[in-house]
Formats: sequence, C-alpha cells, structure tokens
Amino acid sequence: MKKILIIAIVMFSFFSKTNAGYEQLAHEFSFKSIDGEKIDLRNYKDNVIVVVNVASRCGFTNQYEDLQNLWSKYKSKNLVVIGVPTNNFKQEPGSNKDIKEFCETNFNIGFPITEKMDVIGGNAHPFFKWAKENHGRSAVPKWNFHKIIIGRDGKVADTFASITKPSSKKFVNLIEEEIKN
Repeated sequence: MKKILIIAIVMFSFFSKTNAGYEQLAHEFSFKSIDGEKIDLRNYKDNVIVVVNVASRCGFTNQYEDLQNLWSKYKSKNLVVIGVPTNNFKQEPGSNKDIKEFCETNFNIGFPITEKMDVIGGNAHPFFKWAKENHGRSAVPKWNFHKIIIGRDGKVADTFASITKPSSKKFVNLIEEEIKN
C-alpha cells in the first residue's frame, strides 16, 4: 500500500501546475520609445504594467481609445500602459513617425509607445520571450492588441486575447485587483 501511495504521488506530481522560475522580473527590461528615448521598466517597479502589441490597420485598432481611457483613469493609481507597435501581423506598415502621428491624431494617445518591433518569433523583443518562458503560450500574441498584465511584483499576472476590450469588466477587475496588491 505504501509503495502504491508513493508511486501515485510521484506520478501526479508531473501533472501539477508549477510556478515559473522567474529568474528575471519584468522590471529588468526596457524598450526604445517611438521618439528614440528609453522606456525603462525599472522606473515602474511599484506599478501595474499593461503591455499591448498594437497596429493602426487592425480591426481592433479602436481599442486604442479604451487603452487611453484606462490609462487616464488609473495612472494616478500606478498603472502604466505601454503600446508596442508591430508589423508581425501585416497591419502596421508605417514608420515610427507615421505611427506616432496616427496615435496622436486619431486617439490623442498619452501613454508610452515603443518603436515598431517584433513581438513573436526569433526576433521578438526579449520582454515577449521572457513572458512566454514564464507564463506560457498564452503570453504569446496571436494577433494585434494582445494584452499582458504585469503585477506590482514584476511577474505576469494574466494575459488577454485581442478580442477582450480594455474596458471589459473582467479586464478592469483584474487591473483594480492588481493595483490593490
């Protein structure tokens, strides 16, 4: 009986969900802004960070408005939104200058925007590789406006697919919960 119990414990331990090792935290990464300046996540150590890959020619582009509203409402409570333009899904062909102008003209974006970069594949920015390594496949953008929420602890709190609006109750509830932690 004792042997069966030990075998069962060993067998089922392989099926249990393990926590990521997190050899690095999100705060150890930085991006280059659309203006060429450094966006250092160390500066946001006590913040909840929402990293979203964005594109101007996507069916979800109207989410820029929700992201701006979210940032405006919660920035005083230590929320940071960072938009990461990418052409990985062939919907952001413009230059950094074009992207900046589009965001400012159409959505009056005030939150930080990075330069255009890869978010998937071998050339993906190290932040996105880190998110996948520590949170799994759900952290990998499948399309534009994929959202990765980083908690105050510097770890991935959750991810949301493109179809989830930043104004959705589920998304906002998680932001509010993470802000309280």
